[in-house]
Amino acid sequence: MPADLAHIRQVMAEADCLYTNEQLEAAIHQVAQSINAELAERNPVVFCVMNGGLIFAGKLLPQLDFPLELSYLHATRYRNETTGGELFWKAKPEISFMDRDVLIIDDILDEGHTLAAISDFCKHAGARQVHTVVLIDKTHDRKARPDLKADYVGLPCVDRYIFGYGMDYKGYWRNAPGIYAVKGL
Repeated sequence: MPADLAHIRQVMAEADCLYTNEQLEAAIHQVAQSINAELAERNPVVFCVMNGGLIFAGKLLPQLDFPLELSYLHATRYRNETTGGELFWKAKPEISFMDRDVLIIDDILDEGHTLAAISDFCKHAGARQVHTVVLIDKTHDRKARPDLKADYVGLPCVDRYIFGYGMDYKGYWRNAPGIYAVKGL
């Protein structure tokens, strides 16, 4: 069923801008510096979590100044909805990471079910160490595990439904040049 584009446009028109493009670029630069300092000698395999991590990865990767192998994986709980369900693998990693460090790039750490499942998958499949980087870490007490934290975080975020910079609202606005919160959500 086609989306109601008038509604999709209205969501953007009414949304609150939480972070501008400039604020996000500065945060990504800081994250890149931390990753460069810690992973430059580790020969990591880097996985971008699709689709949400695509824009963040595209901005982050050119700032990593060491050799790395890049691939992607696609696991989701949302399937273009606004609430998550069971983890669904659309594409598992196709590049070997046995006895290698892995860096997982994702858009957001919300409740953390997806990131935890991907991290566990990589550990059980033979990764030496799994590192995680997220653009946004949503602040609330509903994390999947109390100890679940990303190794590298761009920015914290209030507990609202957000979109932009790779995150979507019903499949739209991943291309928004900032982080926006849906009015009323």
